[in-house]
Amino acid sequence: MKYKIVVDSSSNLSNDYIKDPNIGFQVIPLTLRINNVDYVDNEKLDVKQMLSELNKTKIKPTSSCPSPQAFADSYADAENIIVITISSKLSGVFNSAFIGGMDINNHKVHVIDSKATAGNLILLADKAYELMKQDLEFEEICTKLEEYNKTLNLFFVLDKFDNLVRNGRMSKLVAFVATSLAIKPVCIAENGEIKVYKKLRTLKMALKGMVSEISNLVTGQDLSQKTCIVCAIEGEDVGPLVKKLIEEEYNFKEVRLVYNRGLCAFYALENGVIVSF
Repeated sequence: MKYKIVVDSSSNLSNDYIKDPNIGFQVIPLTLRINNVDYVDNEKLDVKQMLSELNKTKIKPTSSCPSPQAFADSYADAENIIVITISSKLSGVFNSAFIGGMDINNHKVHVIDSKATAGNLILLADKAYELMKQDLEFEEICTKLEEYNKTLNLFFVLDKFDNLVRNGRMSKLVAFVATSLAIKPVCIAENGEIKVYKKLRTLKMALKGMVSEISNLVTGQDLSQKTCIVCAIEGEDVGPLVKKLIEEEYNFKEVRLVYNRGLCAFYALENGVIVSF
């Protein structure tokens, strides 16, 4: 196989996302530990049942990244591999992916730090596939992907910040704002870290405010050529609501609703929504 795209499970994707005999695709799962039970973030995971256990436990839940060997094994069947990971400032996945490619002979491996999560990985995977279909030199594909990565943005609004705070994924200041004051902040992924972008009073106001703030980051861009990804829990109202609000206000080529798998559900929890564009 000439090309392969590898992502981690924070992408919310499954192994059948890309079906192409010449371009492989694989999702490497993280693991969630809840009440001393390990939940592998793959297609078999029941997200609603995991969240139910998460809400009941009194033991600190944790997440762990895949081993370098898990990534090394995924590289074995292709010549040129693009790996896209969750922000290296939020997880050790990038390091595992990089180390996994260090001793691979006769293969080229390029690991991209998305500096975000969820929809950003989907957009990068889509772009990688598009470039691979053009049959460019591998180094040119890598350069174009790194440049494209710099153009992407991620907003999110959460109803609960429990696991982000408990697992040290937020700065003390952001954690204080999110948990100690009667507000629902609109947050942004900025250089791989979580920052408060705007402070609003209710979840409904925060969702509408997040959609409105998209305009500040896409000024002068031709949105008819861009895709927007909305990630939320399946069966909840916030995902379809945000998708509808975005479609009404902007002319994105596509606004795609994707349901959170294990890791994103673990941190975003119920009524959390992540928007990438």
